[in-house]
Amino acid sequence: MKKNLGMMRVAAVSPKVLVANPKYNIGEIISCTKQAYAQGASIILFPELSVTGYTCGDLFAQNILYEKALEAIDQLADEIQDVEALVAVGMPVYLENNFYNCAVLLQKGEIKGIVPKTIIPNYKEFYEDRWFVSGSAVGREVKSIRFNGKDIPFGYLIFEDCKHDIKIGIEICEDLWAPITPGTHLALNGAHILLNLSASHEMVGKSDYRKTLITQGSAKNICGYVYAASGVHESTTDLVFGGDCYICENGNILASGKKFDRNNTILYGEIDIERIKFERGQGQNFERCTTVYSSREIYQHVLLDPLCLLTQTDTFERKYPKTPFVPDNNTMINERCEEIFNIQSAGLAKRIEHIGSSRVVVGISGGLDSTLALLVCSETFKLLGLDSRNIIGVTMPGFGTTDKTYQNALSLMQHLNIQIKEINIANSVLQHFKDIDHNPEIHDVTYENAQARERTQVLMDIANKEKGIVVGTGDLSEMALGWATYNGDHMSMYGVNASIPKTLVRFIIEWVMNNKFKNLTLKSTLQNILDTPISPELLPPNEAGEILQKTEDTVGPYILHDFFLYYTMRYGMRPSKLLHIARNTFMEDYSGEEIKKWLILFYKRFFSQQYKRSCMPDGPKVGTVSLSPRGDWRMPSDADVSIWIQEIE
Repeated sequence: MKKNLGMMRVAAVSPKVLVANPKYNIGEIISCTKQAYAQGASIILFPELSVTGYTCGDLFAQNILYEKALEAIDQLADEIQDVEALVAVGMPVYLENNFYNCAVLLQKGEIKGIVPKTIIPNYKEFYEDRWFVSGSAVGREVKSIRFNGKDIPFGYLIFEDCKHDIKIGIEICEDLWAPITPGTHLALNGAHILLNLSASHEMVGKSDYRKTLITQGSAKNICGYVYAASGVHESTTDLVFGGDCYICENGNILASGKKFDRNNTILYGEIDIERIKFERGQGQNFERCTTVYSSREIYQHVLLDPLCLLTQTDTFERKYPKTPFVPDNNTMINERCEEIFNIQSAGLAKRIEHIGSSRVVVGISGGLDSTLALLVCSETFKLLGLDSRNIIGVTMPGFGTTDKTYQNALSLMQHLNIQIKEINIANSVLQHFKDIDHNPEIHDVTYENAQARERTQVLMDIANKEKGIVVGTGDLSEMALGWATYNGDHMSMYGVNASIPKTLVRFIIEWVMNNKFKNLTLKSTLQNILDTPISPELLPPNEAGEILQKTEDTVGPYILHDFFLYYTMRYGMRPSKLLHIARNTFMEDYSGEEIKKWLILFYKRFFSQQYKRSCMPDGPKVGTVSLSPRGDWRMPSDADVSIWIQEIE
């Protein structure tokens, strides 16, 4: 049996129409429906009043138009009996002396329900009150209507696929523009996906505002949002329609359509239902808001046949960024780096002020993490008006230190005008090996960790002597993998990099380099550090004096581990799904077996190293993913990883 990915393909369609010609329009709707269904869409959404055309005006009152619309719906039902997807079209519906602007939902040739528009616009260019009545009152009192010879659920409806626990709600055009939207009430009552049948016209600036409403609607309601609008073939008497279509999820635009297209346009996107459920499960706001603002009693649940979800054999349109912690354009990168650097500096400034110290001690290796920590210290001392000479940078050459990193460390400290201490730890560690009876020729974990702990001891004792604090350098990726020596580089009085992943560290350093300094030599040093391979430098270099021990050769590429970390922590993605998405995302960079190997290692290390995170020092949270045991992440130190590994293997 194929395991689904908890994702659903949806389609937003803006079809060609002939205003007031339901027979032509339903032909285009049927054609687009079959095309979208063949492409794997499980929800196919058409615009507001798409059966008749939105701009019929007073023709809506003509009996012949309504009769032809009813005939068109019958034709649609007959033609899509083998379509398991949920199809939503718009048409006028006559009930109790009034016309209602409605969405009609069909599946496998059966009309599942009819939802009337709630907010009827009647201002400026809009005049819908002339033809339609709001469904707000009748929807509470009338639960079903006789429609084309059958009793059909009507009013406040939530459509539900019980097999997959997926709920779908409907709002129509202006409903989205209201201060409190029907979609919000639907989401509070469980709807995971909101569909909007729209006929919003175009004018200067409206498209941007509409896009904001749609993205914010999907963000605040933590839902998928599918939006389909009428296109250029509506009447142009006074207005022009552009066929704006969007597919969004949790505030992110998954796909957006091309406006003013003169052909039928179908926009596809994959909505992650599991992600929506995970996001909603992280807090109690929905339950509280439902209690205060919404009523469960008015909603009917209409059962659907199971919808088709994507499996690992399906290809999908959705793209996942390889570096999810890093924004995808330079402007956003600069803004993000500036904000993070300010958070780091503000956090350290508060800690220094609180303990009444004016000195900090930081170990400088010439690597990325210690460089960023020192840059934060430098900025913090500027903020507090303190002498930079009260920053004590300590370089501690050992068995694996290369000349390149050593010189970079010295140059960095000199140009930042801090106090420099150089303490070679080789003799101390050799003495320690002698004390514990360890052969220094055996380059094992003891050999490596003894150096890391010696360095930490030196830093702590200098901090005592100078009445300062040790500023930690370890980053989020290292803590996720446990790539830190317990009570060695694992420990400090304040870890400024604690929630910054490795893939983001270099961008922050680069931003600081380009925006905080003019000294060309300093900038050259920072660039050299950015170009240096990541290494703890605990093993001797090769014969050429170059770094032999490269971290990513041992634990795997950080670009993969940060990808795994983000989707595991941020969205609770299950292992099989994460493996499938990683393989699709990195297919040009790594083989499927390589990705599987590193994912297994990620889970094993993430679980086995929790005990290090359980007692990690304070450090500022800068993003949505944090491993602080006092904040976002509370995990038992002895949890078993078996089911995560078994699902992959």
